[in-house]
Amino acid sequence: MQRRPATEAEAAALSSAVRLRIIRLTYDRAMTNKEIAERLGRDPATTLHHVRKLVATGFLEPQPARTGNRGAREIPYLSTGLSWRLSGVDPHAKGEAMLQAFLSEVGELGHDQVDQTRLVTRVNAGELKRRLRTLLDELAAEPDDPEGERVAIYLAVYPGD
Repeated sequence: MQRRPATEAEAAALSSAVRLRIIRLTYDRAMTNKEIAERLGRDPATTLHHVRKLVATGFLEPQPARTGNRGAREIPYLSTGLSWRLSGVDPHAKGEAMLQAFLSEVGELGHDQVDQTRLVTRVNAGELKRRLRTLLDELAAEPDDPEGERVAIYLAVYPGD
């Protein structure tokens, strides 16, 4: 998969755990700002700030407006998938945001809903990362399986000392 360097604005947008969670929530289902705020347990005004930043940087696309329960005009947003196609984002800021997003998401689940495993081994770390990235790129490039289960993957490779 071809990646391009992130702009400063894109890199800044990806350095927020809240924004990463919004990107994940809207991966295959358009959600309004109100729905996003409710799902995250946050104030809609604060969430709107994050949504606007994600729209401005191309991570979310507004969908056609719809009428809400009380007749109000609502705009749903859908992820563009851009975050997977970028490189050059500050690894410290992005890494911290990804970890915090993961911990928040997993914290909302029961232990029985998270399939975890660990392994310590001696390998060429660069080759391992390349192979894992290739697998994730393949998954990202495949069309979604309409019968498939929606899953999120968080992967960390770190020294086993």
